[in-house]
Amino acid sequence: MHENHAVAQTPPLVPIAADDTLTDALFHYATVDPTRTAFSSRAGLDWQDVTYGELADRVRALAGGLVAAGVGPGDRVAILGPTSVDWAAADLAVLLVGAVTVPIYPTASAEQVRHVLRDATPAAMFVVDRSRPMVDGLIEAPSLVWTLGAELPGTADIETRRAAVRADDIATIVYTSGTTGTPKGCLLTHRNILHAAVNVVATQPELFQAENASTLLFLPLAHVYGRVVMFGCLSAGVRTGLVGDAGELVGQLPVFQPNFLYGVPYVLEKIRKAVRARIGDAEQTLVDHGRAVRTGIASEQPTGPAVDGLRALLGGRLRHMICGGASLDESTLDFFTGVGLTVLGAYGLTETTSTVTMSAPATNRLGTVGRPIPDTTVMIAPDGEILVQGPHVSPGYWPAPDGAPEWVHTGDLGTLDDDGYLRITGRRKEIIVTSGGKNVAPAPLEDRLRLHPLVANCMIVGEGRPYVTALISIDTAAADEWPGDVTAGVQAAVDAANELVSRAESIRRFYVIAGDFTLARGHLTPSLRLRRAVVETDFADEITFLYAG
Repeated sequence: MHENHAVAQTPPLVPIAADDTLTDALFHYATVDPTRTAFSSRAGLDWQDVTYGELADRVRALAGGLVAAGVGPGDRVAILGPTSVDWAAADLAVLLVGAVTVPIYPTASAEQVRHVLRDATPAAMFVVDRSRPMVDGLIEAPSLVWTLGAELPGTADIETRRAAVRADDIATIVYTSGTTGTPKGCLLTHRNILHAAVNVVATQPELFQAENASTLLFLPLAHVYGRVVMFGCLSAGVRTGLVGDAGELVGQLPVFQPNFLYGVPYVLEKIRKAVRARIGDAEQTLVDHGRAVRTGIASEQPTGPAVDGLRALLGGRLRHMICGGASLDESTLDFFTGVGLTVLGAYGLTETTSTVTMSAPATNRLGTVGRPIPDTTVMIAPDGEILVQGPHVSPGYWPAPDGAPEWVHTGDLGTLDDDGYLRITGRRKEIIVTSGGKNVAPAPLEDRLRLHPLVANCMIVGEGRPYVTALISIDTAAADEWPGDVTAGVQAAVDAANELVSRAESIRRFYVIAGDFTLARGHLTPSLRLRRAVVETDFADEITFLYAG
């Protein structure tokens, strides 16, 4: 037991029974309210609704095809594709028959796809057609690679299989980058995901029980955050619009008219930039008013044509945005507060099923990430690290889980106030989290860059920022002998490093610094590791340039 500085614990709210599973909500609504809308998807300029009854029929058919193809309990089934009804139906079918979903990011590089498939050894796979070349030869039985959305031949007794699934069975393997950059397969059970999903729903009735509650889900379902939101919405009967391209979000807000959104800081930044030209000078007025609300100077919401017009652009009904994944710039928080949108902070990691703390509208405290979700304990260790306990904690990593640890060491630093609200103050681990919520391990990129003869040293930048950049120092001796353009050579080094990662993790811009990172300047430790905070301070102007415009 750690000698702690602070502890916050929240009592249980929605218990998970031994036979509860992630498909229960679908079949409950399919029985008691089959015409209720579960999902909606784009159909040209319109939205096409899929009812719980229709979705259940589709899932049963896919599940029957899986069983007929020989997929058994515990078998892994990979899914590679963007967020869609087809993705969700395939996931539910895999879970229904007791198999294990292995999601793969639709933007993953070929190398990342190969790693996941070789490590998880799935028996079968669902994939969008454009990604098929990346999986050729990596599934033992090519006939078990199916196109997402296709019907699977065969029928089987799926009810017996469904009845045999238990809450503590493994539901999914989610691959997440560790500090070494090698993705590890985090195991999550039906209980883990259900606990996170239904307890968040229970603590936010203003969102999930609102009249005609609806949301646009644009998070990748390959990320546990998106999956938890999906299962929470299914359990609450919320109409959920599935968006495969987050770039479409802003344009669809006034069409779909959601009453709440789950997202990451990058999304709020994109919305703010998208409406900036339409509101002009009113932007700063809204920021100033939001800051006054946040600091307690003002309490009334602003009014006027600019505010009304902006609310219309957001769909007219949008009142809450749950924002997790990275820290949110204060001016963006103030801007949306000034519009009358309540930003609800949240915090979690894959090993805690994306959820540790969550803000609620009635008790929101701006600038924090909320209080622990039900049946969760958060402790601040003497060194400031955030430690977590709860039923949503992963039992371990594939293929040999050790069982849920006594405490999850998050690698993040934080403080708890007297009311149990958590504030994130820093990160011990070197994983970068962009404002889009993407985890980026800098080591593989930096290691690959330094292999190039022109690169003496480098440092990846991107924490809380919209994309990844690099500070690069040049090997002057190599540059003197370089036969071509040095800048083009460095670009080639960057391109080679980017082949290791997805576009969301790739280096978008770089800056060639004067001189090098040295011990004398405090940029390196005695063991020659980068002192990242010192480098960021000393090269603040260069970093500002990389994100200008």
